[in-house]
Amino acid sequence: MKNILLVILSGLLLAIGWPTYGFPLFLFFGFVPLLVVEYKIRSNKYHKSQVFGYAVLAFFIWNMIATWWIYNSTPFGMWFAEIANTLLMALVFLLYHIVARRASFTIGTIFLICIWMSFEYLHLQWQFSWPWLNLGNGFASFTSWIQWYEYTGTFGGTLWIWIVNIGLYKSILLFIEHKDKEILYKSALRNGGIIIIPIVISFIILKTYEEDGTSVEVVILQPNINPYTEKYNTSDDRVGALLTSLTSKEITKDTDFIIAPETVFADNNRLKTFKSSIAKKTASSIVQNYPKANFLSGISLLDVFRDPSKAHSQTNEHKSGVFYDDYNSAFLVRPDGSDELYHKSKLVVGVENFPYQSVFKPIVGDAMIDLGGTVAKKTTQSDREVFFTKEGLGAAPIICYESVYGEFVTGYVRNNADFLAIITNDAWWDDTQGHQQHLAYAKLRAIETRRSIARSANTGISAIINQTGKVISSLAYNEQGALKGSLTTNDKITFYVRAGDYLARVAIFLMIFIFLFSVTRRRKKITAL
Repeated sequence: MKNILLVILSGLLLAIGWPTYGFPLFLFFGFVPLLVVEYKIRSNKYHKSQVFGYAVLAFFIWNMIATWWIYNSTPFGMWFAEIANTLLMALVFLLYHIVARRASFTIGTIFLICIWMSFEYLHLQWQFSWPWLNLGNGFASFTSWIQWYEYTGTFGGTLWIWIVNIGLYKSILLFIEHKDKEILYKSALRNGGIIIIPIVISFIILKTYEEDGTSVEVVILQPNINPYTEKYNTSDDRVGALLTSLTSKEITKDTDFIIAPETVFADNNRLKTFKSSIAKKTASSIVQNYPKANFLSGISLLDVFRDPSKAHSQTNEHKSGVFYDDYNSAFLVRPDGSDELYHKSKLVVGVENFPYQSVFKPIVGDAMIDLGGTVAKKTTQSDREVFFTKEGLGAAPIICYESVYGEFVTGYVRNNADFLAIITNDAWWDDTQGHQQHLAYAKLRAIETRRSIARSANTGISAIINQTGKVISSLAYNEQGALKGSLTTNDKITFYVRAGDYLARVAIFLMIFIFLFSVTRRRKKITAL
């Protein structure tokens, strides 16, 4: 029972440290109770299945409290996400247990850090991608603590959390062994310093950072169309009239961009006839009297064809002999009428892609796991498109889920984006932590790339975020309107944009080396050090 209470405590500490309701200080010791339980099991040579079971309990509590809101879009999808992610986290912890039984304390805990970071990196790369609970995201509501993410990305935060957890864990083991309170005092000072010093460095960066670029006036539209009851029953004519009305209230002769949300135009639009679509006509009508203005928006597009040679792994088959590619896209219309398209590339698992189709389709057929949104297999493009104005100003059209991926977003910046334009539709989860966490994660991208963000969300929260991750202005959730404001461009490249998730790549190398070294040597006697 004591062990059960300890692992429940771990789950609760991790959960109450999570944004946007929590305080991230709890993340620095959230793993400690679980680590203590694992050590007790290892020391008494109990079966490793106990470690896995306790880890499942702790991580399930964390997953459920932090991301239960998926239930609002699909109960089945929520259970799949919670259970699958819990089991993966528990497997990571079990592998640590196996290595720790054969290695020294130092080697074992280094392996734990490395395998956890490797797991997080996997969640950024594979087709079952779900990086929502990657530890570095835990500071999204406290951006003043992590201005150094421009050098490390979120993996710097993951490393920080684990170093403190393991430092506290080691001190507790030493105290249990020696019963000397001096150990706890020294631990508090040492680990307190490890927490405070990066925060101090961050505050120094924050206080000395200056935005040095061109001021851009944006009008961000928030149409507040209910995706369940209105969106797919509303004609593009009505959507265009609404966007025109919202824009007219805020647009000025100095407006550079009007930005509308993801798939706001969703009335059976065809890729081949986009140039004559209501979406483009609406955009052209809005900008025609404003020579500086550019219209950036989301749109759902279909490309229907009969030639089977054009079909690929992301192609849908409507019926025998009729195929179609389904795109979740962004488009730009300039004052001169020219346009450009970008097709979303990071897809929501089950909703927009069929993970490992060649393996699972023979087993489950066309069944999808609906994690929110419209269930369809989307077609992507490989490169990060940047929309440029006639004057050469580059906007990154980041669509919804793409904004959760740090290294992915750096691709836009390397392609010369001067600011980030995030377009999204977060209404699938209702007024829960889902849309609030999604907004908070956008602030991490601002810090990593030092790019201002204009965020248009269908039902909110639309916002302007500066280069330090601070929300300058916003429109509340479930409020219809237009948000006008200014952001500052930037053409400088941060270290993180250049290097990407280098910390994770180093961790993967060390993890493999330590694992191979540990499993090929004799098991060591269990010691605290």
